Amino acid sequence: MSRLLRIARRMVPRGTKFRPSRDHYDYIIVGAGSAGCVLANELSANKSCRVLLVEAGGWDWKPLIHIPAGVYSVFKDPSLNWNMESEPEADAAGRRIELPRGKVVGGSSAINACVYMRGHPRDYDMWAERYALPSWRFDNCLPYFKRCETFDGGGDDFRGDAGRLMVSHGNMLNPMFDALLEAGKQSGQGVSDDLNGYKPEGVARLDRTTSPDGGRCSAADAHLIPALERSNLELVTQANVQQVVIHGNRATGITLDDSTHIHAANEVILCAGAIKSPQLLMLSGIGPREQLSDYSIPCQQHLPGVGQNLMDHACINIAFHAAERTRRHSLAHLSNPLGKAKAGLQWLMNGNGPASSNIWEGGGLVYGQHGGFDPHADESIAAPNLQYHFCPVYASYSGRDIDLFPGFQMQIDQLRPHSRGQVQLRSSHSAVHPAVRFNYLSDAHDMAELVDGYKTALDLFAQPAFDAFRGTIALPSHRLRTDAEIEQFVRTTSGTDYHPCGTCRMGGNESDDKAVVDEELRVRGISGLRVVDASVMPSIVSGNLNAPTQMIAMKAADLILGRQPLASERPSFHFD
Repeated sequence: MSRLLRIARRMVPRGTKFRPSRDHYDYIIVGAGSAGCVLANELSANKSCRVLLVEAGGWDWKPLIHIPAGVYSVFKDPSLNWNMESEPEADAAGRRIELPRGKVVGGSSAINACVYMRGHPRDYDMWAERYALPSWRFDNCLPYFKRCETFDGGGDDFRGDAGRLMVSHGNMLNPMFDALLEAGKQSGQGVSDDLNGYKPEGVARLDRTTSPDGGRCSAADAHLIPALERSNLELVTQANVQQVVIHGNRATGITLDDSTHIHAANEVILCAGAIKSPQLLMLSGIGPREQLSDYSIPCQQHLPGVGQNLMDHACINIAFHAAERTRRHSLAHLSNPLGKAKAGLQWLMNGNGPASSNIWEGGGLVYGQHGGFDPHADESIAAPNLQYHFCPVYASYSGRDIDLFPGFQMQIDQLRPHSRGQVQLRSSHSAVHPAVRFNYLSDAHDMAELVDGYKTALDLFAQPAFDAFRGTIALPSHRLRTDAEIEQFVRTTSGTDYHPCGTCRMGGNESDDKAVVDEELRVRGISGLRVVDASVMPSIVSGNLNAPTQMIAMKAADLILGRQPLASERPSFHFD
């Protein structure tokens, strides 16, 4: 009953408007995604601060996005997803790669696969060492990860138990998940009880952002909905920001696309994500001078790094048909109306069953067969270079529809790509999406790692643990025998884990001319303006980006409000 009431309540927007009720606030937050929802809650906790949260998308009223497994049926719905795509990628067979972005409150956390992954501690230590960002060392980030979450396994040195974001360990009963863990042991790829804990390496059951009642816990669920009870927080949806207003060297507010001007007494905070935040900076006259000139935009601050350094996790998928004697364990029954109805009813009545699962409950952080550490490479660290996402069904999209087949599937991500892309203007109007080019596979290192990832995953599936479940290979359609065949498969079928970042990156050195924001996320040369989202990451972390983005926002709240930072924590890890 609680689940039905929850969905019924979300059908009616709470405290939202289509235009601001006043023309001045203390803080204006642009973007109600993962970071924006965190900041809206943290900043409005001070009742003396008037906070405006502006979202270009709408309210998250559609029921299926609140059911973890239900989102896959509506994932590409244009009312929920901006459905962007890249420019033709020359080294990926000239294909345009899909680039989904959330178009509702909660942003992409409302339509993602609910995987909660922090990345490897050494990712953050690298930020500190290579980009002069000592306050972003992992021991300074861990307390904010813990502050964000309530983990269903309880709090300890690694996990939080009093945060707003509900995190649960994968618990679907399916023997294929057991086979995955056993194969991790048999292959030597290793096993971990908690990839966000003592051993962030090996094959594991993944953590999920799901609530105790079996529903999705998006950033809106965790942070925004409770904060909307406050009279000093105002949410405006379906409002497109045209630019940040700059007077002298200070941000003083924003202008909407209908020319409405709204003043910010303290700060404007961009939380629009790795694609839209750099676009808004450039439309506001902050970015590469030459590009601004192309669109007759007066240059307020020449920052050549805006829109550069674009990174993502390129990935490939492999799948097997189910063995006849064990096909009953696959989740393919969820593709027929009776199976969907049964799962939906079980979820409504009890909050459990397959509908309460994000399906991708297995995975891992592993080393390729040739390792992953190159001491001469800028982005290399002694940590796993591949990520697995595993599900007990073979799934394939056909347009906006998803087809399920008996079997199992693995997505293999390359965790630290060498290729870099860029976000560039294609119009002086913010409603026109910018041109996004990732340059996937443009560095030979990235191709080599994905070829290695293909072999590493096949080795895992070749272990005795999968003998009872493994039928013939389904994706690719036949066994690939040579590296050239595998490279062609990667080039023509690779996709992305939808983790764009890095386009407004941090940098602590004044001489770092590619840095856009400083260590406190303040835009260089412009006061009263910060960027707080995945675009500030100087290098991509080894895992999904939702948890790190919320951590960044939680840490940023202390910076913005001048609060004492949380005390650093550095427990021992298995690699110490």
